[in-house]
Amino acid sequence: MRLGTRWEFGAEPPASVPADLRPRIAAAEAAHPGPVAGRHWTLTWLEGRPIVELDDGTRVSDAIVDAHDADEDW
Repeated sequence: MRLGTRWEFGAEPPASVPADLRPRIAAAEAAHPGPVAGRHWTLTWLEGRPIVELDDGTRVSDAIVDAHDADEDW
């Protein structure tokens, strides 16, 4: 089991945040509209995969989502 963590928006992510997510978090912060004071990121692990979510629902993960396949029935 892996434990998650929290940190403040704009601060350096903790060492437990995977290196490949760091540029994605930085890009999300740079593109984030509106006030961010008091907001925090939360790192959680779902089936061994990292998910980072901001208090407002902004989500960063290592998953690649194909928008064209999102509505296909399997």
